[in-house]
Amino acid sequence: MTLVFGLGRSGMAVLRFLARRGRRACFYDDRPRPGEVAEARRLGFEFCDPRLIRADLVVAAPGVPLSHPLLEEQAARGAEIIGEVELAWRESRLPLVGVTGTAGKTTTTVYAAELLKAQGLRVRAAGNIDPPLVAVVDEEGLEAAVVELSSFQLERTREFRPEVAVLLNLGTDHLDRHGGLEAYHSAKLKLLANLTAGEDLVYNAADPKVAAAAAASPARKIPFRPAADPRASNARAAALAAAALARRLGLEPDPEELERQALRLPPVPGRFEEIGRVGGVALIDDSIATRTDSVAAALAAAPAPIAWIVGGEDKGADLEPLLPLVSRRVGLVLAIGRDGPRFAEAFSPHAPVRLIDAADGEAALAAALAAALEQPGIKSVLLAPLAASFDQFDDYKERSRVFRSVAARLGGESWTPS
Repeated sequence: MTLVFGLGRSGMAVLRFLARRGRRACFYDDRPRPGEVAEARRLGFEFCDPRLIRADLVVAAPGVPLSHPLLEEQAARGAEIIGEVELAWRESRLPLVGVTGTAGKTTTTVYAAELLKAQGLRVRAAGNIDPPLVAVVDEEGLEAAVVELSSFQLERTREFRPEVAVLLNLGTDHLDRHGGLEAYHSAKLKLLANLTAGEDLVYNAADPKVAAAAAASPARKIPFRPAADPRASNARAAALAAAALARRLGLEPDPEELERQALRLPPVPGRFEEIGRVGGVALIDDSIATRTDSVAAALAAAPAPIAWIVGGEDKGADLEPLLPLVSRRVGLVLAIGRDGPRFAEAFSPHAPVRLIDAADGEAALAAALAAALEQPGIKSVLLAPLAASFDQFDDYKERSRVFRSVAARLGGESWTPS
C-alpha cells in the first residue's frame, strides 16, 4: 500500500503520477481542501487514516515535517518515507541537473534550463518551483530536467542521484523546521550523498563548507567562484551545469559563451527586480529574500536611504549581520506580518521603525508602501521580507504579485513601471 501524505501542489502531482501508472494508493492531509479531495477521488483514490493502515511506502509532501507523529508512526511500522523527487527519480531515468543551496537556486535552475533549450534540447525546469518533478518526467520527447531542490525535498531522498549536482552555498535558513544549522546543512548535503565518479558536481569553491563537502565526494568536480553580483554568480553556475549536462547528451558547448548568454537572460520575477518608480523612488521586489545573506545583498544594493519592508513568519533568521547595513543604509523599517513585532524590536535601535498592524497581506503591503512613500528623502522601497509568507500569502510568488499590484494602484499617475 502506498500512502500519499499531504496534498497541495506536491501531493496532488504525486496522485496524478500514480494514476497514470494505474497504481493503488490512498491519501491523507491534516487540513484537506475540499477541491483537492474531490480531484483525488476523481483520480480513483480514497482518503485514509494513517493510524488504521500499514503502508509499505509513504510519499510525504515537503510541507509535512518528518517529525510529524503520524509519519513517525508509519516509519516505526516499517514504511519507507520518501518525497516526490525520489519517486520521480526511481521511476524515470530522465537525465537531471539537481540544484540546491541557501540562495540562488531558482535563478540558477531557470537559467540552466534556458541555456539547454538554446542548445536545441527539450528541457523543463521543475521541482521546488512549478511544476513538481513528477509532473514533467512523463512528458513525451522530454530530454532532461533541471530540478530546484529545497532542504525539505532533499531530506526525504534515499537513492536520488542526478547526473549533474549543483551546490551553490550553505548559509542559514529554515532553523525553525530543521532544529539547527547542522541539521539544515545535512539535509542540503543529501544532494551529494549518492554521487559516484560517474556524475558531475558543480560547486562554489569560495564557500568553505561547500568546498569541504565537494572534496569528500567522488564525483567529477567542476568548481566556480562567485561574482560580486549574485545574478552573475547564478549565471556562472548555470552555465557550468548546462555545459556538463549537454556534454552527456552529445553536445560540446563553450561554458564561457553559455555564461554570456545567461547574463542576457531577464531576471527571474521576485528576485531583486526594480518593478517601477513613484516619482524618483525606486520600488524593488525581492519577495524571495527570506534568508540573511540574500537580504544583506539586497540592502547593500538598493539605493539608500531605503524604506525596508520586512516580516512574515520568521524562520530563525540571524539578524546580527544585518545591523550595520540597517544603521548605514535604512531610513525606515516597515515591519509586517506575524513576526513583525520581533523584527521591529530588533531593528529599532538602528533605524526608525514603524510596525504595520493589518488584517491581511494586501492591506499590510499597502499600508507599508504608503508609509514609505510619505517618508522624506527615501530613495528606494525594498520588499525583502527575511521571513516566509504563509501567515498572509500562499507563497512568496503571491506576495510578489500583490506588492506589484499595490504599487501600481498607490502610485497612480506618478507610477512608472520598469
